[in-house]
Amino acid sequence: MTDQHPIENHESARWTLIRDTAVLQVKLIVDGLRDFLLVPASLIAAIVSLATAKDGVPGSQFYDLLRLGRRSEIWINLFGAFRNAPEDLLQDAPLAATNLDEIVGKVEKFVVDEYKRGGMTAQAKEQIDKALNSLHGRGRGRKSH
Repeated sequence: MTDQHPIENHESARWTLIRDTAVLQVKLIVDGLRDFLLVPASLIAAIVSLATAKDGVPGSQFYDLLRLGRRSEIWINLFGAFRNAPEDLLQDAPLAATNLDEIVGKVEKFVVDEYKRGGMTAQAKEQIDKALNSLHGRGRGRKSH
């Protein structure tokens, strides 16, 4: 009887792995569909946020979409099956300290520094601001007529 216990554990672990693999595949599909929809939706939300700016402050549509995206990320819980990993893997070292947001921050700092020096990014920002101000001015003109 004690000899069968390890076999049952191995079989149980195998079926847990099979289940977790199938669930991950479904979650990857759902996550991919969400991302596929978020690409155009985020661009539209950003444009609407800029177009509905009041007193120079953009609307909240883009950040409302981010809040919805964050909730869906928690709901999907893509890597939730990791809780079923073998004990030695659960004690694994944490991931690298740098994440994508930190990398973007470094690139942004570089661009801002370049802007402050009056380089190419300053000229580009000026042109973008002109275009956005023009777009915002047209929207106001239509509302007043």
